[in-house]
Amino acid sequence: MSESSSPPSDGRLSRSLTTPKIVFLIIAAAAPLAAMVCTVPLAFALGNGAGVPAMFVFAGLTLICFCVGYAAISRRIVNAGGFYTYISSGLGRPPAVGGGLIAVVAYNTASVGLLGAFAYFAQLVAASHGLSWPWEVWAALGLLAVGVLGYRQIDVSAKVLSVAMSCEVGILLLLAGAILLRHGSSVLPSTSFAPHTLTGAGTGVSVMFAFISFIGIESAALYGEEARDPERSVPRATYIAVSLIALFYGFISWVAVGAIGPDKVQAVATNELGDLFFRLSDDYLTSALTTVMQILLCLSLFAGWLALHNAANRYMFVLGRERVLPRWLDAVHPRHAAPHRASITQTVFSLVMAAAFAVAGLDPYLGLTTSMLGVGTLGIVVLQALACLSVIGFFRRRSDGHWWRTALAPALGFAGLAAATVLVVVNFDTMTGTRNPVVAALPWLVLACAVGGVGYAYWLRAARPERYALLAGVETRDVQSQWQAQADAPVPGTPVRR
Repeated sequence: MSESSSPPSDGRLSRSLTTPKIVFLIIAAAAPLAAMVCTVPLAFALGNGAGVPAMFVFAGLTLICFCVGYAAISRRIVNAGGFYTYISSGLGRPPAVGGGLIAVVAYNTASVGLLGAFAYFAQLVAASHGLSWPWEVWAALGLLAVGVLGYRQIDVSAKVLSVAMSCEVGILLLLAGAILLRHGSSVLPSTSFAPHTLTGAGTGVSVMFAFISFIGIESAALYGEEARDPERSVPRATYIAVSLIALFYGFISWVAVGAIGPDKVQAVATNELGDLFFRLSDDYLTSALTTVMQILLCLSLFAGWLALHNAANRYMFVLGRERVLPRWLDAVHPRHAAPHRASITQTVFSLVMAAAFAVAGLDPYLGLTTSMLGVGTLGIVVLQALACLSVIGFFRRRSDGHWWRTALAPALGFAGLAAATVLVVVNFDTMTGTRNPVVAALPWLVLACAVGGVGYAYWLRAARPERYALLAGVETRDVQSQWQAQADAPVPGTPVRR
């Protein structure tokens, strides 16, 4: 094993991730097949129907603006804290603590949401082939696998996710190719991008579902301390992942609109929902390949679950290191060089939440998945918007800012993400599929984390100033340059070139 990839012995995370591995981690978190099978039919049915492909393009362009600023700040700040450290650098420590707590809640609840989705669809797929196990069994098996992989070095997860992502993308491209082969270019209707379609009823709901499908694209910065070349790998991986996801989602949904018919897609999606892409597979591929797609859907959900589990671990690890959360969470495994205690904590949290829903007799999908993913989605979109403001704040005080990369692009990204936040809150009952008052009140949890975090930071500043001063300490490229300059310093008395 090379020196760059061997686990360190000084309590630091292993630097074993390359740009392709980070791309796999990001795209796997977005779970492309699960997004197409589970989210796109809802966008067709409840949104503006044939206009959904254009909404993916809009979301992608907005997030590209987010990525421009995100890449600029990630070249200056290398830390496993992601949003937490970026918000601190641009907006200050109190907002950073609030953002860090939002991140912990958002990624943990999103991980639990994918646990429910995996268990639900694994049960359905297995039952259709004669294996009738309850969803709790599938949840336990999945949780065991996620817990073991999350406990180990991150590049083990990256290898598993690369296989999962390649398979799920491959089956969707095969379906799209079969549809194009039968119908030709006529299967790509211009109606999807026509002004009257884009301004029709349900556009806001479609935009909301489009942004939901990109959840996970911001996770590259979490792996900065584990990347071999973070200054290049983190921004490159983010750009590549967002571009690929936007093009892929837009293309696959566009082909689906053409295969069904622009005038019929809303009605057909309302009737079929989660079976929509399986019906298309039966028609354009074969029933055997439909079975493969069903199995790959479970694999896609597992991959997204694992990616979000790893993201949640990193936030708990960093906030433990900062003593915002219990200090013992910052432990690094001596052999695997992974945040193993944070992984165990996330696994136990998922187990407790799943057990609570099981004991209450609630549905794993309509109860567990929709509510937990709803909270997670809202929290992550809020964090993305705050990150855009943080980029502007960080470079406003520096001489290396740029009018597009560090000002206009993040401002445009913030505007789009702020609109997405409002849409998620306004349409929260649509996203979760229930008007239960308890579920409807969940968005307040995000606000409570923000207020509680800011209040705790101000308390630390007054009562524990020495701890407050150490919050969100970051390693910047400027600091690294100073260290290098000190290491290369000549003998005292020799002139130093500035």
